[in-house]
Amino acid sequence: MPEPVARRPRAGLEPGVPLVKGSPLHEETNRMAFPESEIRAALGRYLALRERIDRGELPWSALADCFTDDVVFIDPAWGRIEGKPALRTFLDESMAGLDDWTFPELWNFVDGNRLVTCFAQRMGTRADGTSIECIGISTLYYAGDGLFCYEHDLMNMGEVDQLMREMKWRPPEGFHFPPKQPVRDTSLPKGREHLAKG
Repeated sequence: MPEPVARRPRAGLEPGVPLVKGSPLHEETNRMAFPESEIRAALGRYLALRERIDRGELPWSALADCFTDDVVFIDPAWGRIEGKPALRTFLDESMAGLDDWTFPELWNFVDGNRLVTCFAQRMGTRADGTSIECIGISTLYYAGDGLFCYEHDLMNMGEVDQLMREMKWRPPEGFHFPPKQPVRDTSLPKGREHLAKG
């Protein structure tokens, strides 16, 4: 499990004084961005887990520990996944049979509560030694306490299809196909829309 992260102090709020929902201070607090250092610390734990998964030390479902219980995850092929139990199932099912694929990060930046990370999806190696890969972008929203509440992955699926044809890829044993009509709603979890304003 991710280590707990102390909540940041908020201007104008005395220790032990609760916020009144709907008050100006409550609304202002909800709009505030978390410190970039806190968001990057959460990203560090997320990437460390991904590296362990890439090395085969952990199942893909372990990545769900980086998210809140009400997480929303958007996959370009599988669509919208809601809630941590569903995310755990999705991560293991969608990656079954793709154990040799890796996803190293290339760069990232933080904008308010939003984190954008660019990664390579490495699917194999050509005879000349070059990597068979395409580029993806993930947008995550940080919700505090070391956890993200949202991830939206974007990738050129036409390029993925082209590369699979080049590889003469065939579904391996245990592979699960995505749904024919995935849910395409890309909104944040209900009640967390304020994170987009920070």
